[in-house]
Amino acid sequence: MKILDTLKGRFEQALDGLIDNPAAYSARIAQARDPRFGDYQANIAMPLAKTLGKNPVDIANSIVQRLQIDDLCESVDVAGPGFINLKLRSQFLASSLSQAAGNDRLGVSAVRNPQTYVVDYSAPNVAKPMHVGHIRSTVIGDSLCKILRFLGHRVISDNHLGDWGTQFGMVIYGYKHFVDRSAYERAPVAELSRLYRLVQQIIGYQAAVSQIDKTREQLRLAIRRMQELIAKADAGDKKAAKEVKAADRNVAAVRESLEEIERKIANIEGDSSLHAAAHGHPVLDQRAQLETAKLHSGDPENLALWNQFLPWCIEEIETVYRRLGIKFDLQLGESFYHPMLGDLVQRLLSSGLAQQSEGATCIFLEGYDAPMIIRKQDGAFLYATSDLATIEYRLKQYSPDVILYVVDHRQSEHFAKLFAAAAALGYHHVTLKHVSFGTVLGPDGKPFKTRSGTVIGLEYLLDEAVQRAYQVVCHPERLQKANLRMTNEEQHAVAEAVGLGAIKYADLCHNRTSDYEFDIEQMVQLDGNTSAYIQYSFARASSILRNSGVDLGSPNVDSLSMELVNTAERDLALYLLQFEDVLHQCLEDYLPSVLVAYLYGIAKQYAVFFDQCPVLKADNEHLMLSRLRICDATCKTLQKGLELLGIATVPRM
Repeated sequence: MKILDTLKGRFEQALDGLIDNPAAYSARIAQARDPRFGDYQANIAMPLAKTLGKNPVDIANSIVQRLQIDDLCESVDVAGPGFINLKLRSQFLASSLSQAAGNDRLGVSAVRNPQTYVVDYSAPNVAKPMHVGHIRSTVIGDSLCKILRFLGHRVISDNHLGDWGTQFGMVIYGYKHFVDRSAYERAPVAELSRLYRLVQQIIGYQAAVSQIDKTREQLRLAIRRMQELIAKADAGDKKAAKEVKAADRNVAAVRESLEEIERKIANIEGDSSLHAAAHGHPVLDQRAQLETAKLHSGDPENLALWNQFLPWCIEEIETVYRRLGIKFDLQLGESFYHPMLGDLVQRLLSSGLAQQSEGATCIFLEGYDAPMIIRKQDGAFLYATSDLATIEYRLKQYSPDVILYVVDHRQSEHFAKLFAAAAALGYHHVTLKHVSFGTVLGPDGKPFKTRSGTVIGLEYLLDEAVQRAYQVVCHPERLQKANLRMTNEEQHAVAEAVGLGAIKYADLCHNRTSDYEFDIEQMVQLDGNTSAYIQYSFARASSILRNSGVDLGSPNVDSLSMELVNTAERDLALYLLQFEDVLHQCLEDYLPSVLVAYLYGIAKQYAVFFDQCPVLKADNEHLMLSRLRICDATCKTLQKGLELLGIATVPRM
């Protein structure tokens, strides 16, 4: 049920004839932050004071007099400088919750005007192992798809795989020069990943060697500059004193860069075989780029290797997706669009939207200093070219109203240019939205990596999360204390649901634009803002329903009216009835974190209900059945909400 929309509709009726744009002001109705002031609050009168030339309190009283809302609210009060406070009728909440609980969709109606969405997310480079950085795009995109579909929109989920880029040039070069044949035959993906990391490491070393002298000089100059400012500040120069901190930060940043360069050099020069490989394959970045260019031009050898490697790489990624319960409608990689790029560039040149500049083909966009390059001087295409072709393909195939790109914030400039170029091409009838997100950080506040500096593999983290969940949730002392007898199979199923749910939830509970620290110990705890806490609330409510032995679907039980005699019951009912409003709020700025906060709120409110409202030992049978139905509504809402986040529930834990 959309309580908020219902209230807004009543206010729009009351404002009709009083002001010109009632909808604009009815949008100022929200949940009350303090329950002492009611359930909802309307801040309408004060913004109207200047327009109507009246006292805000008088305006508020006038609105209340015109408001026809007695069937929903037991009280409507004007408070303070003109706030309108609304408290809903308990009978209205009880009847509404009773109807919602008996409905498979929990009273959530499909949108009246469904739209077609293409959601582009996950998109790993298939020649590399998936790592923790891929989790954000994957779980945010998956959750948005689920919410959109549940609300009635048409959704095409698209995994735009990186299966044609420079990483394959690195792998092909590595295979030709460094492959361990026996290792490749035993575990091809593991060996390809090793080759990729090896080539990348050597390229990093060679770049570091070329940069170290320059960076040392930068550090020397930065230190000298800071010392000069300190001397001036000590002499009373106020301007210099203000600049000292910035200079100090600059010294720290340059020193950190130098340390990273020195680490890369030491890692190679400390290993004689790596050192020999680095010196035996100079300018390896250019050599790898040449292999990429040969692949793109259709070189038979490189194309054969690519066709050999690709199925193994995709299967490795699919293993992770299957475990996470992630499915896509489309999985078209960059290679799919490559044949379209030459024609696209030619059309852009012919139309005058693109032009040659210093040997490259570019689109010059108003408001940007640098153009968007769509073909380099050597004839190679770029991500921008492929992304433009992808937009064209999606428009022709699916006629979407909206295309969402769930990609990290570092690609913001790329998408800004891409969307500007799409507009220049005349694609005004589709909304293009970059759903950006922050970085997964380690305890040191830096992007999450191992101590050696390598990115941690995602499958390893999934295994660790499940193992930690098993230790917490299935600990023998805990099971004995809770009087839970579980088979090994059930224990492992619970640990899998809790562990994988923990990683997804920890990501989704943060505003997607924020960075967050990856702390696997905290993720699997049974208290606090974790998926395990919400899963446990579901299991606890499910246990009460099982132990009751009552068939809530039987006509004699289903027809009984629900009672909300305790404040904890009423507060929980109000929470549960906000489900539909919350789902729509999630889509206002594509924030699954809104749903996460809502589910956590339900779990906390259910804990209060559990403590204050005996269910199986209620004062009478009618009250017991009413509270059982509240437990049932809680179970269904938590289960559906977690399902929309891609998180499983278990009946016992």
